[in-house]
Amino acid sequence: MRRTLKTLALAGMAAAIGGLLFAWSGLYSVAASREHWAPVEMFFEMAMRRSVETHAAFTDPPPDLPSLDDPALVRRGAGHYEDGCAPCHGAPDAPRNPISRHMMPEPPYLPDKVADWKPRELYWITLHGIKYAGMPAWPAQQRTDEPWAVTAFLLRLKGMSAEEYRSLAFGRAQADGHAHVAELTGPTGAPAGGPAGLGLGAALQGCARCHGYDGNGDTAGAFPRIAGQSADYLYETLRAYAGGDRFSGIMQPVAAGLDDDALRALAGHYAAQKPATATSADADPSPGRLELGRRIAASGAPGDGVAACSGCHGGVDGDARHARDTRYPSLDGQHASYIAGQLRLWRDGARGNTALSRIMEASVRRMTDEQIDAVAEYYSRRAPERAMVKDDDGKS
Repeated sequence: MRRTLKTLALAGMAAAIGGLLFAWSGLYSVAASREHWAPVEMFFEMAMRRSVETHAAFTDPPPDLPSLDDPALVRRGAGHYEDGCAPCHGAPDAPRNPISRHMMPEPPYLPDKVADWKPRELYWITLHGIKYAGMPAWPAQQRTDEPWAVTAFLLRLKGMSAEEYRSLAFGRAQADGHAHVAELTGPTGAPAGGPAGLGLGAALQGCARCHGYDGNGDTAGAFPRIAGQSADYLYETLRAYAGGDRFSGIMQPVAAGLDDDALRALAGHYAAQKPATATSADADPSPGRLELGRRIAASGAPGDGVAACSGCHGGVDGDARHARDTRYPSLDGQHASYIAGQLRLWRDGARGNTALSRIMEASVRRMTDEQIDAVAEYYSRRAPERAMVKDDDGKS
């Protein structure tokens, strides 16, 4: 037995030294123009799949996430897929970018491959990426909720028609874009664009796929209503996304590709739009729930260390002290699901690293789910009229 073990150890050492010398020789080509040897390809494929299966084994959707067939979640994932995934992995209405076909390994055409993976495995790959495969990790690792939206969309992808894909990925922008394609201009009067030289018309089309040209998104509540928000708030928000100070793997790549003139012009465009009517998560909430939301909006929950929302966001009728400060967004008529989701992100410390985020994290740290849902429902049912604005002295 001792002799056998010694022989095996020597053989192992010899194999390791031989492999090291072979790698050092440079004889194995790393060129993306050549396929791996079949045994090497099989080894890498096996190692990748086993790694994903093992690390994703105990990954499940968080309890506050809608079901993976929720229309808003699917729509949100489709909005990102068109920009972030389709160029390499293809889509039902378009083939893969020819350049991606020459990557090694070649990115799979996902409409044909998603069925090979479990939902938790699709999520894990979206969040963490795959080393040495050109598959990047999610740009905002703090936002562990966003890859679930992509997962929800991927689960619908097999057998999807081109028409359904375009409806999910482009939304209302597909139907009414012809009326809005004229390029806007930046403050200098020249077309504003990003580093690729695109005019603002192209940038606006990118925004409109999710938010609509009028900034009111869609009825499913997949994206926040941004129409009628102050231009200052929208501009600072876009800057925060671009710089990674507000966390979002969906928004950061979009905002980071635009220059300052484009950001200001987009903010001005959406600030000038008319807000839509309120959208509610609950068709018939209890009066007690709405009253709880109103009380927290007006006075907070002092016993829980929760500040009043209205000091910054407005939302209490007939009281000039609660005029909205335009540095902060109006919540009137916003989707209840969006408000609740953002409050939970702040509570978890996953919303961002801006001054507003630090204020909000302290404010909502001790909020219960019941309080969050009540506040969200209350604001969603308010008519989204332009609130009173405070001047530099804090007067209305």
